[in-house]
Amino acid sequence: MKALGSKNVYTASTVDQMPKQVSSGHMFGTALSVPIPDIDRTDHLLILGANPLASNGSLLTAPNMRGRIRDLRARGGKVVVIDPRRSRTAEEADEHHFIKPGADAHLLLAMVNVIFEEGLASPGRLSEHLNGLDEVQELAVPFTPEAAAAVTGISADAIRVMARELAGAERAAVYGRIGTCTQEFGTLASWLVDVLNVITGNLDREGGAMFTLAAAAQSNSAGEPGRGRGLAAGRWASRVRGLPETLGELPVACLAEEIDTPGEGQIRAMVTVAGNPAVSTPNSERLNRALESLDFMVSLDIYVNETTRHADVILPGTSPLRRSHYDLALYQLAIRNVANFSAPVLEPDPELQDEWRSILRLTGVITGQGSDCDVDALDDFVAQELIRREVSVKGSRLHGRSAEKLSAELSGRSGPERLVDLLLRAGPHGDGFGERPEGLTLAKLEQEVHGVDLGALSPRVPDVLRTPSGRIELAPEPIAADVDRLRVALDERGAENGNGAMVLVGRRQLRSNNSWMHNVPRLVSGPARCTAHVHPDDAERLGLADGLPARVSSRAGSIEVPVEVTDAVMPGVVSIPHGWGHDAEGVELSVAREHSGVNSNRLADETLIDPLSGNAVLNGIPIEVAPAGANGNGRAGRPAPAEVPAS
Repeated sequence: MKALGSKNVYTASTVDQMPKQVSSGHMFGTALSVPIPDIDRTDHLLILGANPLASNGSLLTAPNMRGRIRDLRARGGKVVVIDPRRSRTAEEADEHHFIKPGADAHLLLAMVNVIFEEGLASPGRLSEHLNGLDEVQELAVPFTPEAAAAVTGISADAIRVMARELAGAERAAVYGRIGTCTQEFGTLASWLVDVLNVITGNLDREGGAMFTLAAAAQSNSAGEPGRGRGLAAGRWASRVRGLPETLGELPVACLAEEIDTPGEGQIRAMVTVAGNPAVSTPNSERLNRALESLDFMVSLDIYVNETTRHADVILPGTSPLRRSHYDLALYQLAIRNVANFSAPVLEPDPELQDEWRSILRLTGVITGQGSDCDVDALDDFVAQELIRREVSVKGSRLHGRSAEKLSAELSGRSGPERLVDLLLRAGPHGDGFGERPEGLTLAKLEQEVHGVDLGALSPRVPDVLRTPSGRIELAPEPIAADVDRLRVALDERGAENGNGAMVLVGRRQLRSNNSWMHNVPRLVSGPARCTAHVHPDDAERLGLADGLPARVSSRAGSIEVPVEVTDAVMPGVVSIPHGWGHDAEGVELSVAREHSGVNSNRLADETLIDPLSGNAVLNGIPIEVAPAGANGNGRAGRPAPAEVPAS
């Protein structure tokens, strides 16, 4: 991207977790300073919009989540799940509350209201590290349990009980995931998760929500502790809608318009790397048309899928079994401090080169060095730049060291493995290139085939903070200002209560990781999983029958999908999993085409985003539902219920 000089960077972050990164960045100073529930030591766990039994935790990296939840309950703890669906996780919980999609922030702020009104707020030792506690209390005043009940569908009494039990537990944690992010108040909901952790005294304590101390590449353990520059956002904007940049990228919800809208700066060429935005982004039909119109597109991928079918050139990737792996990101979100390096299992394929070499070769082409550029020289350049950064940053464990000597010690490696070795050795558990002989190096990890356990999480405040003030910002200005929008919705949604409209939510499935795994026969065997979950009351009202197709329509598009009538979804909600729809012309996924399903993102409206993060709204989408083949809308011969207006 530096070689291209383009600011048009788009990733899956803005259809996934960007609200959590924005709220964490504003509160704690870096986007990956995400507090992790200390699930093995907590007594009370409140989960919102998350299904860790299907997702393996996601922003809570842990194996065997079912076992961990059962252990929590067995030791006398309590698990409460808030979700429009009775998910696999909800089935394991002590308590499950249906909530109207998109209302998580209203619920959480009502719980904040109760905790302050009843004198239950007790930040404890965090008090001396907080800014904005009084402001949060004032912001919560209008959000009484009674007002929130009309919006959330959860009774005022139940809201009070949840707040009291959370505040009264000896050790408690609140955890929110994709359901709290992919909605119009995603950043507010993500922020309020940690507001509750702070005001109940459960942030940065054993059994609460804690910060990892990852072995490599963690910005909140680099540089000088306790203070930093804070979140970088809004430095530029998209060309058409003027949507602000966050963490160096633009909202993917505006990608199609940046391609298909004429004018200076119009995107005419693209590089995609291991992504399938033609399935995973809002109004996917518009994006498909836009990709087809490009002058040039190159993709790095192992499949000819819904996105790469538009490419002029596909550079094939290698099998995961033929390359090494170290997870820089998810170890920063783990329930313990761990490190694991996976060496290649199989010998390299002589006909394929690693992705990192393909990317460096593309960099050489872009910078005018041609396709026969010296990839090894470019690799050396990347490594030297990273070394120079480490030795020049004040507070780095390598500050002031000789870049040439460090480079010589890494000379036996190349590519990502050289970079991982540097990052491990410079990290908080590293050997510091000889200063701590017992510390980590990549060579040591290679000898530990099952990885190393670096210990349980421990308190890190204030050193973990990277805000300009050096304090936890409990009421950051951009977030506090957005509460006005939430207050308006409190009145509007309360007035809409009970109007019979339908909204769409997604669902995650254990055998289906987004759009990646549908070409594996073992993972698509058994009954069809791409179905629309509909509550029995709605099915009767709308004339829908189990197993028969329904037509689901939104402003963006329409699909037909088999109905699965179930009380596992709340009335007024339709749930369709994402990542399906493999029947497009040119897709070369033989197994997936036989189990194609439909793409729910054809219904997602690219004009709806969370304004603070640019994240797409994929939950709570207003829809109309009718039997397939009905004459118009709703039950055949009858009008459909009124559509919920977009906020």
